[in-house]
Amino acid sequence: MYINFWYPMALSSEVTAEKPLRVKRLCLNFVVFRDQQGAAHVLADTCVHRGGSLGLGPMRGNAVACPYHGWQFGGDGRCVKIPSLGDDAKLPARAKVDSYPVQEKYGLVFAFLGDLPEAERPPIYDISEWGTPQWKAQTFVLDLNAYYERSIENGLDPIHNEFVHTAQGQPSLSPEQQRTPLPMEQIPWGSKHYIKFGGSKNEDTALANVRTGPRLGAAGSWHQGPNQLVTYIDLTATNSFHQYMFEAPIDESHTKIYLLSLRNWLLEDVHDARMAAVTMTVVKEDMAVVENLNPVRTPDTNTKEVLVPGDTAIAAYREWLKKWDAKGWKIDVRALNARLGDFAVNIPCPARRTSDNWVQETVPLVPGNA
Repeated sequence: MYINFWYPMALSSEVTAEKPLRVKRLCLNFVVFRDQQGAAHVLADTCVHRGGSLGLGPMRGNAVACPYHGWQFGGDGRCVKIPSLGDDAKLPARAKVDSYPVQEKYGLVFAFLGDLPEAERPPIYDISEWGTPQWKAQTFVLDLNAYYERSIENGLDPIHNEFVHTAQGQPSLSPEQQRTPLPMEQIPWGSKHYIKFGGSKNEDTALANVRTGPRLGAAGSWHQGPNQLVTYIDLTATNSFHQYMFEAPIDESHTKIYLLSLRNWLLEDVHDARMAAVTMTVVKEDMAVVENLNPVRTPDTNTKEVLVPGDTAIAAYREWLKKWDAKGWKIDVRALNARLGDFAVNIPCPARRTSDNWVQETVPLVPGNA
């Protein structure tokens, strides 16, 4: 797991000004809420007074209040009221919690969980067709009992389709394709590939029953950062799915996935249930495999697995992980687990670069070498 990337925290519809929402990401708790003007905010969850959970407290105007002693914190993380000191008291400068940059896009609330200045932050993937009349979007929220890197690698892997996805007709690569490294393209913050499958074992499938033309059988997958996955599935020359997975690691073995599935045909609402069923059939086929991989987490070295030319996209993804390791962005989970329970630990926010006097510790990171 890495700091300094954008992570989905909740559906926009889940975040209100009436009640804060407590969520877990990267092994730590956060509180998500709106102020009276409707802006969303994300703070570290732990009150700096006596350790109360802000996510379990009430809203007080534009601030979230600790349920233990009523300390109130605004969207910038600063304490705005300590009831026991009275209304006119000068508040301690150290009475603040980490506050993270927020963006709302695609019906999701994203938080930048890291301390990079704005100009240096990796982006949220740009879905250019979002909101256009030529595309119909459906959103799925998935609870995966697996590590997010395993899920991303599954999405990048073209070979598994032949053995896992009966709903797609088990599309397969030709023998020549399987012996040849995938043609990879490097993009900012990731790598991508696009291929036409050599064949299909079964044409009578859920996808075959919804397409409106001769089968094309082409697809492309790529990642942006460690946790954003894009898959284009071209069933025919005119029938396409564009699917975007924004993955939120909860801990080392659980992931919340926000899947945005867009299609450019059968756009009327009457088709939504059928198309959702097709999508979820494929998703469940993947989950059944990924949730039972051993080891749970991606190996630190490729020598612990036997990779073949068809695994080119997997190897490329792992090379990107090494780049972020070198930057010192990888969370040292073992060290973190040793601290939790004895110390309040947070992801560092950008304000820590420009101010001091912070009460709570920052998450331990694996030293980089960049």
